[in-house]
Amino acid sequence: MLTLYHSPQSRSDTVVHLVRMLGADADIREVTIRRQDGSGAPDPDNPHPEKKVPYLVDGDERVRERGAIMLYLTDKYPQAKLGPLPGEAGRGAYLSWLSYYQGIMEPLLILQWAGIDHPVVTDGLGDMERMLETLATPLRVGPWLLGERFSAADMLLSSPFQWFGDALPAGPEVKSWVERCAAEMAEVTA
Repeated sequence: MLTLYHSPQSRSDTVVHLVRMLGADADIREVTIRRQDGSGAPDPDNPHPEKKVPYLVDGDERVRERGAIMLYLTDKYPQAKLGPLPGEAGRGAYLSWLSYYQGIMEPLLILQWAGIDHPVVTDGLGDMERMLETLATPLRVGPWLLGERFSAADMLLSSPFQWFGDALPAGPEVKSWVERCAAEMAEVTA
């Protein structure tokens, strides 16, 4: 049985939504984490090496980082069709979007929140404007990042916009997509 370590109102919320949408047989264990406001504390019952969430345990397998966990789960529960499998159309785009979130999008959001603006960041990661344009480009063609198919990539990449709302700048394509993602997730998890 899967065990997902989770703390409400954290990055792990999206993975909890995915577990529910997949119909996965998973034990969701709530743990405490240190919060950005200084509250909370690392939970000794959390097996994550850094005491963060989410953290997935599946037998001898241990998976951390949201993109990796989401890929692991969508591959394990293919019947839900929330991620293309190896050999299926869209697999490359799916992997690219999951990696884009972890490697570009989340670091840019954290750096912006921290007030860090430096040419090294812009040269390496880009900037918010470029990130928003990267998201908007496929949404001008189809309703989802993979065209006509809603996927866990939509869940992951829309999550900061759902969390921070209007505090994050976004054009009409991105705002509309975020609303569609929220509705899709609410429909299944309600």
